[in-house]
Parts: sequence; C-alpha cells; structure tokens
Amino acid sequence: MADTTASSDPRDVNSELRLPLLEPGKKSSEPEKLCIDEMLRTYCGEFGWWQLKHFVLTSLAWALEAFHTMVMIFADREPGWRCVSGSGCDATAKTVCGFEPGTWEWTGGSSSSTISEWGLVCGYKYRVGLAQAFFFGGCMIGAGVFGHLSDSKLGRKGSLTVVCILNALFGCLTAFSPNYWTYVLLRILTGFSTGGVGLCAFVLATEPVGPTKRGTAGMSTFYFFSTGIALLSGIAYIFQSWRTLYIASSIPSLLFLVIVLPFISESPRWYLVRGKIKEAMTLMHNIAKTNGKHLPDGVVLALDEETNKDSNYEQPCKEQLETKEAISGSLIDVVQSPITRTRLVLAVAINFLCSVVYYGLSLNVVNLETNLYLNVLLNAVAEMPAFTITAVLLDKFGRKPLAIGTLWFSGFFCFLGSLMTSVGIWKIVRMACGILGIFGMAGTYNLLFIYTAELFPTVVRNAALGCATQAAQMGAILAPFVVVLGGGLPFVVFGMCGTLGGMLAFYLPETLHKPLYDTMGGMEDGESDCRVV
Repeated sequence: MADTTASSDPRDVNSELRLPLLEPGKKSSEPEKLCIDEMLRTYCGEFGWWQLKHFVLTSLAWALEAFHTMVMIFADREPGWRCVSGSGCDATAKTVCGFEPGTWEWTGGSSSSTISEWGLVCGYKYRVGLAQAFFFGGCMIGAGVFGHLSDSKLGRKGSLTVVCILNALFGCLTAFSPNYWTYVLLRILTGFSTGGVGLCAFVLATEPVGPTKRGTAGMSTFYFFSTGIALLSGIAYIFQSWRTLYIASSIPSLLFLVIVLPFISESPRWYLVRGKIKEAMTLMHNIAKTNGKHLPDGVVLALDEETNKDSNYEQPCKEQLETKEAISGSLIDVVQSPITRTRLVLAVAINFLCSVVYYGLSLNVVNLETNLYLNVLLNAVAEMPAFTITAVLLDKFGRKPLAIGTLWFSGFFCFLGSLMTSVGIWKIVRMACGILGIFGMAGTYNLLFIYTAELFPTVVRNAALGCATQAAQMGAILAPFVVVLGGGLPFVVFGMCGTLGGMLAFYLPETLHKPLYDTMGGMEDGESDCRVV
C-alpha cells in the first residue's frame, strides 16, 4: 500500500514541475488595455461613417447658437423714419432727436424692432447696447455652469439637451415681452443657455474622433455657425417684426430636440472617466461596426494613466471591466496643477483678446450704411475661407504657429485700417482692412476651440473650455463699447489685441499629434515623459 501511495513515476514528477508553468498562461486571456485614441486608431477607425454622421448632427447645434446670438442685429436695429406730411419736420436730418412727437414716424411701423417699439433713441439709445451686453453676460455665466455640468453628472449630451430646451423656451418667451426690462431679463436667460450650446456641441462632436483627424474636424465646426448666420439673414428678411423673428429663430431649437438629438450618442470619453466602462465599450463596438471594422473581444478601454503604468497588472474581474468608480475634476484641479494652471491663464487671455476683435469687427457692419441683411450675409460668407485655410494648414504647421500667424495677420490689417481716412478711396481701403482683419480673427476663433480642448484632459476639458468661453464672452461685452469710440480708434484697439494675443500664444505648448489625455495624472505622466525624452 505504501508503494502505491508514494509512487515515483517520473510522469508525476514532470507534471508537478509543469504546474507552475501554467500560471503565465493566464496572461494570454488577459484583456488588452487601450486608451480611446489608441483603440480608435487601431480597431475602430479615426473618422469613418459613424464619426461623420455624429459630427454633422451634433455640429448643427452651432447654427442654433448663431440664431440666438445674432438675432439681436435685426431685432435691435434702428429702422428708417420719415416726416409726417405737413408737420414741419426736417427730412434731411440724420436723427429724430429734437423733433416733436407726432411730427415723424417709423417707416416699418413701431413693431419692426425693439428700438421703434420702446423708443430706444436719443437719450435711451444706451439701452440697446445694455441689452446686448447683458446677453453676453448671461453667455459668460452659462458657459461656466454648463462647462462644469457637462464634465460631471449631466454629461455632454445631457447638457446639450438642457440648453436646447432652455433656448427654445426663453427665445419664444422673449417674443411676448411686455416691456424693455422684461426683454432684458429674458435675453439674459437666453444668453445663459446659449453660452453652453457651442461648448457642449464642440466637445461632443470631436471627442469620438481619432487624434490625427480631430484637428480638421474641430476646425470645421464653425462652418455651421457661419451657415447659421447666413440662414438667419434670410429668416430676418422674411419676418420683419422683431416678435415673430424671435419665434422663428427659436423653433429650430425645438426641431433639433425632436429630430436630431435622438440620433446623437454620448461621448465615450465621458463614459470612461465616469466609470461606465460597459457603456463606453458598447459604443466603441458600435463605432467599429458602423465603420466596417472589428473590435476584438479581448480589448478593453482604460484611462491613459492606467495604460501608462508599468507595475504588474492584476486581471480585473468581470464587474471591473464593466464599471469603475467615477473620476471627476474641476477648475480647482486645473489651478492646482502647474502644467494646466499656466495653460488656463494663457487660454483665458487669448480668448478674451480674440473675442474683442472678432465681435468688434462684426458689429462694424452696421456702420457701413448699406443693406443690413446683405452685409450680415456677406460677413458670414467671408469667414468661411478662413476656416478652410486654417483647417488645411492645421496639421501641416501645428496649432501654435497657426494661432500666432492668424492673430498677427488680423492685428496688422487692423493697424493698417487705423491709418486710413473715411474719404474717397481710403474709405474702401479701410473697409477692406476690416474684412481682412475679421478674416484672420475668424480663423483664430475657430482654431482656439480645438487648441484649448487639446490643452486639458477629459475630466476638466469642458470646465477649462467653459472658462475660456467665459473670457470670450467678456470680450464680447467690451466690443460694443470699443466700436462706440468711432473713427480710427477701434482699429487701433483691435490691432493691439491681435498683436498681444499672438505674443501670448508663444508660451503655449504645441498639441499637434499629442494624445488627448483623460485624467490629470495621465497628462502629468505623459508630459513628464516627453520632457525626459
């Protein structure tokens, strides 16, 4: 019996020796951990049919922002006037100030604009600019609020849904304003929701795009904004009353909610940082399938800081592959990190300066004394070549050189415009300088969205982008007051802003072909590796 229990069969010894060799075999069944950029590049496709459809549908929201922002040009315009027959009114006068009530009348009737309905002329003319400033103030607050909400529990799609609902509601209610101050309040509320539209749409549209295609895709979003302005010109031409114009420009937000939003997906990056691995993987499989590619079952998404770790990997259980603890961030994290703190300060300053020039030159359209509808249309069309050129050059020269070049291009022609007089041929030259100035700044404005988004990781991307957008709204608030200076002074201010913005851009890092980091730790590890190399 003893011999049978203590067998010395060499096969038994060999089997015992082979047992430890089975342990490494488990690694063959371990999932391959990839960050989203690498998974898109390797398995799903960087910009296939799925991304194209998602990008176009999401970017349509930019047209909605254009409607709610630029509607003030038409709703708050000063219509023409004429003298009442036999009243003794001077028809050659440039203003109605000093005329007795009843001696003149608005040519389009009192309902054509807010100015004609509430008498916002002469001593009350400042109220027009005040309402516009309050709108941009609402945009500034909304950009910060929805920038945070889209990074946290609401998500990108959820935040976009909320802002579209609020836009449609407040836009329609504005049409029923009984007095000026109610109108101002509703414009503030509309600005609050409008401030988050482009912000949420931009990030949602570009985050599922692969790294080598993201720059061109991001630069293409402003086509939708300019197209929205062009369409608004036609809408305003059809609906001459400011009340019906507000309703007509708000209805597209409702149509977007019902027709477009159901076909838009949440960002896989937001799913990942919120710990919803299962939802993120389901979406990545869908992207791969739609693009005609195959995502193997043995591949799993991971945060960049996890894929950068060199420590021994412990195989996660099934529950860990489907869900993780959510990772969140805020502007406090951005400020605490030396890397992102400097980037935030520079991005805020450059966005502010760019906005002063862009909106300031845009508002000069009303001073050309030609057809307002045609001027706005041509202004929108003139921006599009700038978007095309910057998109083509973006991946060739990089974000940083292009930002510096477009800012200085605009600044140069603004300075040149300040030297021109308003007499004869020089008046046309000054107008041409203004067009070239907005041409360059439109390219910068477009570039800054993709550049700013790439400077920060996913957990704080919308918060940082929202902060930069708030700075841009502050610039938009200041722009009308610069235009009031008149003469060549506005061009001097615009030229200084463009030049200073280009100088500040020198201190930003280049993000071309850099990974789109997910977490603060992942960015710090990645940037430190780059410095070591």
